[in-house]
Amino acid sequence: MAELYEGFTLCGLAAGQSRENSGLLGIEPGRDTDHVIVTGAGRTVTVYKVSDQKPLGSWAAKQGQAVTCPAVRHGQTGEYVAVHDSKVLRIWRDEDINFEKVFKATLSATVSRIHALPSLEPLVLFQRGAVRQLDALLAAPQQAVEEVLSEEEVIRWSSCFLEAEQPLLLFSTEKSGECFLYLQKLNPNVLHKYNIGSEGKGVCPIGFTATLENKCITLMCLYSNGCVYKLLVSLHPSAEGEQHLPKSLLLKLPVSEGVLRRAAIASLEEGHIAIVGAPPSASTGDRDFLCIWNTNFQTLQASKELPGGAYGQLWCNAGKLYVTHGKVLTVIPYRCEKSSLAAALGKLKQTSTQEVTSSPSVLNWNSFPDEEAALQQRTGMRTRSSKLNPKSQATLTTSINQVLEDIKGVSREEVEEVLEPFLSCSPISPQFQLDLAHIAVELLKRCQADPGFYPQSVLARLAQTGRLSHSSCPGFLMLALEKRDYFLAQLCLQHFPDIPEAVVCAFLKAFLSVVDADLVQVSVDLEGVSLMDDPGQSLEGVQNGFSPVLLEEDSCDVQLTPPKLDQSSSWTDVSLTCPVGLKKSALLNEIIRSSYSESFLLPHLKDLSAQQVILFLQYLQYLYVRSSGDVYTQLPGLRAPTITQIMDWVSLLLDAHFAVLVMAPEAKGLLTQLHRFVRSQVRLYSELGKIQGTLQELGKIKKEQEIGLYSIEVIELF
Repeated sequence: MAELYEGFTLCGLAAGQSRENSGLLGIEPGRDTDHVIVTGAGRTVTVYKVSDQKPLGSWAAKQGQAVTCPAVRHGQTGEYVAVHDSKVLRIWRDEDINFEKVFKATLSATVSRIHALPSLEPLVLFQRGAVRQLDALLAAPQQAVEEVLSEEEVIRWSSCFLEAEQPLLLFSTEKSGECFLYLQKLNPNVLHKYNIGSEGKGVCPIGFTATLENKCITLMCLYSNGCVYKLLVSLHPSAEGEQHLPKSLLLKLPVSEGVLRRAAIASLEEGHIAIVGAPPSASTGDRDFLCIWNTNFQTLQASKELPGGAYGQLWCNAGKLYVTHGKVLTVIPYRCEKSSLAAALGKLKQTSTQEVTSSPSVLNWNSFPDEEAALQQRTGMRTRSSKLNPKSQATLTTSINQVLEDIKGVSREEVEEVLEPFLSCSPISPQFQLDLAHIAVELLKRCQADPGFYPQSVLARLAQTGRLSHSSCPGFLMLALEKRDYFLAQLCLQHFPDIPEAVVCAFLKAFLSVVDADLVQVSVDLEGVSLMDDPGQSLEGVQNGFSPVLLEEDSCDVQLTPPKLDQSSSWTDVSLTCPVGLKKSALLNEIIRSSYSESFLLPHLKDLSAQQVILFLQYLQYLYVRSSGDVYTQLPGLRAPTITQIMDWVSLLLDAHFAVLVMAPEAKGLLTQLHRFVRSQVRLYSELGKIQGTLQELGKIKKEQEIGLYSIEVIELF
């Protein structure tokens, strides 16, 4: 089986791109799996941190110049290497700002591509087929390079590999409708040439992907007629000279028009490939999709429609697919399981006990039947699910269609009776998660059709399973908001892993608007505030372990004697009362602890009114002073917000409503206090940074092998 998870936008594409050109040359790995290098088709090279969806650095060639191949990162030095205007080589570091002042070397021939290797020098592939290592090329930039390719032979694709610490470069060419493949070895310098042949008039390869395993390269070619062919390239061919390379048909895509124009292919785990630009079925029309296919059984495993149209570009890095479509570059995490007949038919029995943490899966597998039986055999103990009566055990095999049929048209009490045995069994399996989603969707339809029908307890049970998500039942969250069911809204915030920022802001607006008196009869989980002081209690003169005074001077000296409570210079000299009740506090804490992307959240925060913003800031101020006490580094309780989360929300609100708050007279004192809070945090992290630097310098000092019984050692840090 294979899955495509919910994607997110990494960046927008350059304005003015055509339908055939996305404006990107390529995406290469960065310093680690969470960083990538994005090279635009114009003049820019940008490094992104994928998890934060933020650029960390960007460089641009001057007007009139153009970057002509994707930039790469030198695995040994950490430098970036790129080529502009086909012959000008540029090398720079993260700290370099001006692209025109970085290292520059003009080469004697046109460069086709630069390939990076994890622990070796990058390889430079020239347009006429010559290959050089970067260090050898920098020693003599104007050295003559040979012409390997014949006239009118053009490089279409290239890739590099590492075998036994030796670099290999594989590239394909095309001439007069015929395709050729070259395998270049550098130590010793050996070049092998293969003839792939052609598939007839008008049919040409439009995508390549290759993997190296067991000293054999597996090359897969996607042709314009929708056929995917597999070719095996030996690293040690027996014959010399040009050889014909046979290919076998791996997959035939359902191309409705008979011709693919913009498509790309990427090899995933064993037995799976990703294809963009080819439809999952002949009935999908002109829409563009990203699909994962099982090549062993020729089955479609997952597909996702790409709005705006795809450009036929696809990159794979660290369990994520990068695809350009519309006006954005989208990152889509994926997961593939070992290919087998059971998996291809959707009946694979899960045996792994590890939770999926590398991608945002909504599954939460804690145990499996095999584990339970083994535990019972070793210890003689019976788990909860093994104690179920035969009637409950039989429910496990009940058809979900029958359950959905039983809950149609019945009362709320009867729905609870029907679903109680089903929810009590709670088998840990992907199918059970899908069944829960079907039940939730069916209940949502009934609630929308019949305003008087609202099975609150059943919906709460479904949310508490932790196996629902916004993507599986989108109307679930908004129903809780529409019914003003704050307990259900809190459960969704706790258990749903993929709540959109727009919904988070809608919940926040509702929580800030509700009157405390309306929450008296509402059941709310108070775990996050259970150990807090009474929200009505004032906080006076609270101190933390860092500094009780606002440090204005550059000196790092700290006043050791606690100041008097009436000293105006202390940023903690505030007498605060929690501006909200206990239950509203618990609800707001769930908002503060929620996951979000700052770029997507900020536009929705602007919908809050000035009164709501000031109330929320006052509550955040209260939380900050409360969590900065001399006992706790964060608020007590398992679900209490941390200081970092509190300050992040303060910054978000100030960014979204800065002009409004500056003009509001009632916000003047609040802004003054928040300004002091921020400055104290900056000062704290500055001091921590100094301590970190000191410890790093101490760690670099080499300890002597032998130290006498008495010695005096002077350590000079700076």
